[in-house]
Amino acid sequence: MAKPYDSLTLNRIQKLEQFEAAGLKGFPNTFRPDVTSTELKEKYSHLEHSQLEALTAEHRVAGRIMTLRAMGKATFLHLKDRYGTIQVYLKQDVVGEQDYELFRKFIEVGDLVGITGKMMKTRTGELTVAAAKLELVTKTIRTLPEKFHGLQDIEARFRQRYVDLFMNDWVKELFIMRSRIVQFIRHFLDDRNFLEVETPMMQPIPGGANARPFITHHNALDIDLYLRIAPELYLKRLLVGGLERVYEINRNFRNEGLSHKHNPEFTMLEFYWSYANYQDLMDLTEDMLSSMFEKIIGTTTIECNGQSISMAKPWRRLTLRDSLVEVAGLTQEAADSPEQLTAYLRSKGVEVKPDWGLGKLQVEVYDQSVEGQLMEPTFITCHPVETSPLSRRNDQNPAVVDRFELIIGGREIANAFSELNDPRDQRARFEDQARARAAGDEEGMHIDDDYVRALEFGMPPAAGEGIGIDRLVMLAAGVDNIKEVILFPLLRPVADE
Repeated sequence: MAKPYDSLTLNRIQKLEQFEAAGLKGFPNTFRPDVTSTELKEKYSHLEHSQLEALTAEHRVAGRIMTLRAMGKATFLHLKDRYGTIQVYLKQDVVGEQDYELFRKFIEVGDLVGITGKMMKTRTGELTVAAAKLELVTKTIRTLPEKFHGLQDIEARFRQRYVDLFMNDWVKELFIMRSRIVQFIRHFLDDRNFLEVETPMMQPIPGGANARPFITHHNALDIDLYLRIAPELYLKRLLVGGLERVYEINRNFRNEGLSHKHNPEFTMLEFYWSYANYQDLMDLTEDMLSSMFEKIIGTTTIECNGQSISMAKPWRRLTLRDSLVEVAGLTQEAADSPEQLTAYLRSKGVEVKPDWGLGKLQVEVYDQSVEGQLMEPTFITCHPVETSPLSRRNDQNPAVVDRFELIIGGREIANAFSELNDPRDQRARFEDQARARAAGDEEGMHIDDDYVRALEFGMPPAAGEGIGIDRLVMLAAGVDNIKEVILFPLLRPVADE
């Protein structure tokens, strides 16, 4: 239940009611700005006050009042729009005594207003709109956070993102950067003849990843459906259909825990490329991400956890098994010994299950002691087949698959592999996953008979990749909490403040 309004809010509501009782509108939709704060600065900042005085052009700008300083018959305020802030000078003998008194009585910090006026500069040289007219655009009921510190409480920021965005400029810039990153990726893939597509978000069988799904119910069909954990199997159906290069920037849902690295709803780029393999994807990924950082950030050197990281090509390539030796410090013998890997994991407090084979043990050691140590961009290749149910086996070593994970700053940014297109092998691996699921593995995959049928019609050799957009933005922004880069992250409900 919402808490009662405090005295400041009740006072603002009373002012709104008095304003409307005077025959005025608290929420009109008539003002139309013709310029932004940035455009005004770009056009007029270089001019002197005397040059501005000689101009007759009036402009209409709208925004939120962030500061207000009244001095008798004159008032200075700062107006904030999407692009920045501009100062406004309001003078009684210009706007008229009646309008000025209405402003003094009813308009407050936080209100949205429209200003019409000419440009001037103050004695301190600040570019200013000399208001000829002020119009209320939206009367706000809630007071803004304390002006010198803004909205700082991290939980309040995430819960009230609408306030966070206009109080903290860096947050707004972060989400503008996120949009530009997605736009860059689209253009990059479009230029290479990939086709953007859309696949179902509600699926009869959850597939494409090892994850616990969300379950919903369709009343008309009386069937359970799953929010997708990945679009992979549908995108590969399109390869069968002859759409040889496809991608989707999609929302995925996984019914798992919350952490600074995980949100149950997240954004992924997935793309699939016929007549290519995982090595082709490594080359493309290097090109795409290194050029993205240079274009969007302006440099290929970024800061992560207080460390400078170079995104310039080429990037390191290392097999998963060799990473256990080079990074975790295991001996060559220990890296291939189930007994020694088990002892190592138990020494780290990991509960080792009796059905874990060599490949699963190697992956667990990698997760524990390698991934978090990899700061520079690194492709970890040759993953065990038992942990990669959709990947193509390596021709020289069938115990591993043609797959890589891209690690930057100690986090997985991408996962990719040469696709398994043998329907016999795929069905056998689905059956292995189903047995694991029946034994209690909630993340085990279901058998997708229709997907196997699609493979039986023939899918060309191909490679596919998924890149976590949220984690990519975290890297670019230099933040270590995924909630910072999601506009409305999932949070535990609390009583309204």
